[in-house]
Amino acid sequence: MEQKAIIVGVQLDNNTEFYYSMEELANLADACDIAVVGELTQKLDRIHPTHYFGAGKVEELRLVIDQNDANLVICNDELSPSQLRNLERELEVKIVDRTILILDIFGARAKTKEAQLQVEVAELQYMLPRLVGLRASLGRQGGGVGLANRGSGEKKIELDRRRIEDKIALLNRELEHIVNHRHTQRKQRKKNELPIVSIVGYTNAGKSTLMNAAVDRFSEDKKHVFEKDMLFATLDTSVRKISFTDNKTFLLSDTVGFVSKLPHHLVRAFRSTLEEVIEADLLLHVVDFSQPEYLQMIDITNQVLGELGADNIPTIYVYNKCDLVQSEIPRIEGNNIYLSAKSQIGIEELMDMIRKEIFKDYRQVRFQIPFSEGQIVSYFNDHAHVISTEYNANGSEILVECKLSDIEKYKEYLL
Repeated sequence: MEQKAIIVGVQLDNNTEFYYSMEELANLADACDIAVVGELTQKLDRIHPTHYFGAGKVEELRLVIDQNDANLVICNDELSPSQLRNLERELEVKIVDRTILILDIFGARAKTKEAQLQVEVAELQYMLPRLVGLRASLGRQGGGVGLANRGSGEKKIELDRRRIEDKIALLNRELEHIVNHRHTQRKQRKKNELPIVSIVGYTNAGKSTLMNAAVDRFSEDKKHVFEKDMLFATLDTSVRKISFTDNKTFLLSDTVGFVSKLPHHLVRAFRSTLEEVIEADLLLHVVDFSQPEYLQMIDITNQVLGELGADNIPTIYVYNKCDLVQSEIPRIEGNNIYLSAKSQIGIEELMDMIRKEIFKDYRQVRFQIPFSEGQIVSYFNDHAHVISTEYNANGSEILVECKLSDIEKYKEYLL
């Protein structure tokens, strides 16, 4: 049966971001293949505790549902169990909130085992307080030998709640193994002393397109990440090695996109994935410059980064899709760059900005390396930029651009 929905929302204290959040709610519904056939909003000082909005609006909503032959109502906020129950009883249609809509999209998009586990944990954590004891749920279950619920029996709702809690515990144990593996990978990267650059930003800003453009130009394996013009195309962290001709190398990671009112269940479930961001040396904050509300998107992304503890990491703001608004590209203004990832215009300039930021501890020095220490010359050939090499009676004299840590390590050979 075709799902036809009325989207509803409450605007609190003349919140200027409200109208965009309603537009975004319609886009989220579209991502779930739900047809939005109507919209109803109300200005209030606070959310109504029993019905989300006032009794008069409930009656008005009933009329809108009938007029549009709708079978679904989507609310712009996360509803409490009682609000869900009361609205379903009053309106006699299915009620969903913004959180479950986003969880559904994540569930449909999750590709890897880790993402699927994270989404399932978030869904179960959302469901747990919303188990409502109605009809059969209030009946006592029979106790008996060999059953976990021994004795006089327990209510079905209690049984359901325990089953969900057990499932969450089981999934979290599975996730822990994956997270430990990820930690091992991160330790190895730190051991290799490779800088990490993380791409962050609002969903559908073009993060994966930017990563693929960088891979095309600066990576040997040319392995693309999935990209598509849709909300939450990326749920899994992908890491690619980016190399310059002067032996400077860094790791570029693509992350899950953010959205306004991102459910805290998801932030908590995806925390292990988002730790890639926390440990980055540099963030590329990708912004969809073609969106009129791009400033709101920047604020929302920065709020989530603040919650993760990643708001103090050096950041380059990448204003993407500038070709759609006929903006001059490429253009650099301080730590802002305007480009088009899809057309690959401005990628070289962005890489120069990244190079200057993450390799700023590199210096150009001259070493005199004895012939007996040939492995040191080999090390610099592999891990630094050897500009020139001359041979004399004392060994190899090399002019090299390298890290301060390497200069300190081999300072006895400095000229």
